[in-house]
Amino acid sequence: MSDYLVKALAYDGSIRAYAVRTTETVSEAQRRHATWRTASAALGRAMTAGVMMGAMLKGDEKLTIKIDGGGPLGPILVDANAKGAVRGYVSNPHVDFEANEHGKLDVRRAVGTDGLLVVVKDVGLRDFFSGQVPLVSGELGEDFTYYFATSEQTPSSVGVGVLVNPDDSILAAGGFILQIMPRTEDAIITKLEERLKTIAPISSLIEQGLNPEQILDELFGQENVKIIETMPVKFQCNCSKQRFSDAIVGLGKHEIRAMIEEDGQAEAHCHFCNQKYLFSKEELEQLEQEAK
Repeated sequence: MSDYLVKALAYDGSIRAYAVRTTETVSEAQRRHATWRTASAALGRAMTAGVMMGAMLKGDEKLTIKIDGGGPLGPILVDANAKGAVRGYVSNPHVDFEANEHGKLDVRRAVGTDGLLVVVKDVGLRDFFSGQVPLVSGELGEDFTYYFATSEQTPSSVGVGVLVNPDDSILAAGGFILQIMPRTEDAIITKLEERLKTIAPISSLIEQGLNPEQILDELFGQENVKIIETMPVKFQCNCSKQRFSDAIVGLGKHEIRAMIEEDGQAEAHCHFCNQKYLFSKEELEQLEQEAK
């Protein structure tokens, strides 16, 4: 099953809902960065939340999420856009611990809780929206929930989960974001709160084979859900050798000449997808000419 996201309304428009399967997307990130189990869980949760938040945007809008809780994982960076593309990396991919007291991967310990969750939205025309909140959990689902309530004043519930196999491969990943619309009746809010207390973890639902529509059915009841849109989701990086070429030209001819004389070549590395681009002496000399 390929990854995809659904947008929906529940209880006659009282609740806006997003649900997504990100198993293959997180798997691609794990393969590219060779993340260990706890690092995979943290990065996968952040990417899952990011791709759903991207789906809230329009057109060519995009966003960047930075999570830095002071833990051994270091900062997590995620980029997402309105078209279902997401990419991300962790500063230290080789982090893993014994299970926590609940028998789960100890994401809180890896991420830390002494820091911030920052979201920057690029909505075009040099217009940026930036919001940040202190980390309240380090488990990330609760932290994104707090972000929506505090920074965007939108009462929400965010569930994100990643199951990792013993060999570090990804077994299942996905999530949901539920947002209460203005003037929603208290009875509906109470009903949703009670359901969230009893529903199985999101990663377990995906492991059982539930698709995003069925996850929403589990949350609200099929008769209470109206699907608005579906979109494919994938790991996608927009780096290229041409982009790095342009960046090298921007360094200026003196810097490029130093590369040629000191190393005779240059290597560029994209942190988001771990792709490396090698520039030969001849290529650098051509870029030096462009810089002039």
